[in-house]
Amino acid sequence: MSSLLNRDYLKESDFTAEELTALMDLAGALKEAKRHKREPRHLQGRNIVLLFEKDSTRTRCAFEVAAHDQGAQVTYLGPSGSQMGKKESMPDTARVLSRFFDGIEYRGFAQSRVEALAQYADVPVWNGLTNEWHPTQLLADMMTMRECCPKPLSGQTLAYIGDARYNMGNSLMMGSAILGLDFRSVAPRSLWTGDDVYEAAAAKARGTGARILRTESLAEGVKGCDFLYTDVWVSMGEPEHVWKERIDLLSPYRINDAVVRLTGNPDCQFLHCLPSFHNRDTSIGEDIYQRYGVEAMEVSDDVFESPRNRAFDEAENRMHTIKAIMVATLAGVDAGIAGN
Repeated sequence: MSSLLNRDYLKESDFTAEELTALMDLAGALKEAKRHKREPRHLQGRNIVLLFEKDSTRTRCAFEVAAHDQGAQVTYLGPSGSQMGKKESMPDTARVLSRFFDGIEYRGFAQSRVEALAQYADVPVWNGLTNEWHPTQLLADMMTMRECCPKPLSGQTLAYIGDARYNMGNSLMMGSAILGLDFRSVAPRSLWTGDDVYEAAAAKARGTGARILRTESLAEGVKGCDFLYTDVWVSMGEPEHVWKERIDLLSPYRINDAVVRLTGNPDCQFLHCLPSFHNRDTSIGEDIYQRYGVEAMEVSDDVFESPRNRAFDEAENRMHTIKAIMVATLAGVDAGIAGN
């Protein structure tokens, strides 16, 4: 893992299949060590800063717990907690924080912002989410699929269903291409993953044996799938008025028992990066019901509350994979010495 020492973790296409696999192996070793309460502290004395322009439950908790487990100290700067982008440019922020911290996490808007942080910082920078990419989530997703399916990753079939234009649609397509999966992006044509990402993923796939498909057909997209993946229909930062448009476009793509049966695979499992609008038990969910009469959005309770749901395994694995990224890039640790 010394090849990842001092590296940034900004997007999947910066890494080879071997490097992503090594990070999953390391995450697995750290997970096992934590379970048996024998986890060594590879980051003792390190200081890490978390820059959040978008709020989060899983990303913040995963980074904080992972860092504390490894002996590091964490400073959290929320959307109003710094001068970043207001009185201080991203390059200046990067150069200041590099004098204080050993690693910088960023969760926010344009990919160009985290790229600027990495360009000007003297320490590793990790992408906790941008509009375009979600590489820490991708690593947790792939780790979960390895754990929950007996097939090797390169033998698995994954469909992403919904609005495929943003970070999860992009990251799952690119990550699948790098790691050799059979990947289907299932969406109305107006919500397809962009041609630039699709063409880059197709180019990667030619070298790895992956298969990459964009389709409007739900039946074609889910046939034979091992995993069905979806995300919320309206992303953070989008205006509320787009809900009606997305509901009209995407209601036929809601994952429910009927869609699972279309796979023809009785062992098909469900993935979601969370949070999920699968019922009316949130203020937004209730508001959507009152406005549009919709009980569930991207997934219904007959799937979400079933044994098929692996979303909470993914959520836990965010912590283990993020820990692996920090340990690999800050300490050069690999799976062979992770628990020793």
